[in-house]
Amino acid sequence: MVAAETTPRSAGPEHLDVVIVGAGLSGIGAAYRLQTECPSKSFTLLEARDTIGGTWDLFRYPGIRSDSDMFTLGYPFRPWTGAKAMADGATILSYIRETSDAGLTERIRFHTKMVSAAWSSASARWTLELEVSDDAGSAERRTLTCSFLYSCTGYYNYERAYRPDFPGIEKFTGDIVHPQFWPEELDYRDKRVVVIGSGATAVTLVPAMVDDVDHVTMLQRSPGYIASVPSIDRFGDAVRRHLPAKIAYRLTRAKNILVTSGFYQLCRRRPEMAKRLLRKQARNVLGDDGQVQEHFVPTYNPWDQRLCVAPGADLYHALKSGKASMVTERIDTFTECGIRLASGRELAADVVITATGLSMLPLGGVEFIVDGEPVDLGRTQVYRGVLLSGLPNLAVCVGYTNASWTLRADLSSRYVCRLLKHMDKHGYRSAVPDPGGATGKKPLMNLTSGYVLRAADAFPKQGSRNPWTMRHNYLLDVPSVLLGDVSAEMKFDVVPSPHDAGPPQSDAVPPLGTETSAGDVDAAGIGR
Repeated sequence: MVAAETTPRSAGPEHLDVVIVGAGLSGIGAAYRLQTECPSKSFTLLEARDTIGGTWDLFRYPGIRSDSDMFTLGYPFRPWTGAKAMADGATILSYIRETSDAGLTERIRFHTKMVSAAWSSASARWTLELEVSDDAGSAERRTLTCSFLYSCTGYYNYERAYRPDFPGIEKFTGDIVHPQFWPEELDYRDKRVVVIGSGATAVTLVPAMVDDVDHVTMLQRSPGYIASVPSIDRFGDAVRRHLPAKIAYRLTRAKNILVTSGFYQLCRRRPEMAKRLLRKQARNVLGDDGQVQEHFVPTYNPWDQRLCVAPGADLYHALKSGKASMVTERIDTFTECGIRLASGRELAADVVITATGLSMLPLGGVEFIVDGEPVDLGRTQVYRGVLLSGLPNLAVCVGYTNASWTLRADLSSRYVCRLLKHMDKHGYRSAVPDPGGATGKKPLMNLTSGYVLRAADAFPKQGSRNPWTMRHNYLLDVPSVLLGDVSAEMKFDVVPSPHDAGPPQSDAVPPLGTETSAGDVDAAGIGR
């Protein structure tokens, strides 16, 4: 456990140039960019938990891994050198911690949860109300101010997961576990296990548990798409043998970006072709077309919901082994010894794992107030996927839904650094995007998954044109975020001179042209 940093005491609240919220994959990447691209800025990271890693420390269930390859999930400034392209959670956590240990860990304030953030236009500052706890669990409130706030909390609710109200669940005499709160003491060896769900967690759990259980059943209400991907990147291994590590990493990263983007476009533009390819993958391992038709033919198109991956076709091999099976049917009720299905069939179980989804929470559930007025995040609009209308000097880090989270997260952090340098250059003390009366109505995320739809109203919206969209397209976002005009459709406040009287005047800024040279984007289009 890492000790909490003690906040310095002074006559008034401590003030910093930038505060980053969250010390997970996104927060550590943001801190690196800020430290290297804006070295004069004072900053800290606030982390509510007692350690680094965010999602990759929170989730402890068997087989926890990434759905994205590490050449794109990894940071562009820290080459991935591991053997596996699809890494397990413990390896990813070590990678994040090693990155943080390079001068960033001492910037983190652990056990520090931001409860509210209040913006004052008069002082051009955020006042942050913090809840700081110790190892014993006692907490106290403290205050911190900053000029710029960057939320890297992701969109998971760390304290609450989603589990439907299953009829009769109180009757079940075995163990019921949600993967988000996996108990260390759970013993499932040689037991009958039922995993409820069809998403990434269920697809991960079944092959991870199959060798240890008596039998594991994946019970899904409806099928989802699953793509088999190689566990080892042979292209990456080949170029690493013949080229310097950094060059090999960039080439492999660029290749994977193009392949992932290309397959996504195929799914959206030629869905029937994509369906045939995905079914063929399942059929090649299972050798049973009836099983494929029953369990692997969803009613929606690929990438309407997030596409799950099976490294090395591990799920299909688990099913073929006979120690794992798949059932596609609705639940009627839990019984003392298992689950009775709508057909009347009963699945015997000693352990039931409810891999039924996540609860989403915008910006960590923090209450935002601007000049005394509470802000409804669901009524704000996202700008370039980073800033929000009506919230000055605030940035959010939201990754892609159809590609590696880090690809978008790193672009967002580099954009924040560009904006901060632009503001310093021109003497602006605040910046806020101006939608000009247009109203964004589209959900922030372009998925029809249940966990997305349940929380859509609480999240910021996007519009129908750039820069008010989340395009979820890295190749289009690179020039827009890294080379685009940072003053377009923005409002800035100038720093008042000593001779000025009254409040600072709003300054509508004319286009300033490109401030980032083309050299900031390398030839592969993957950033520095």
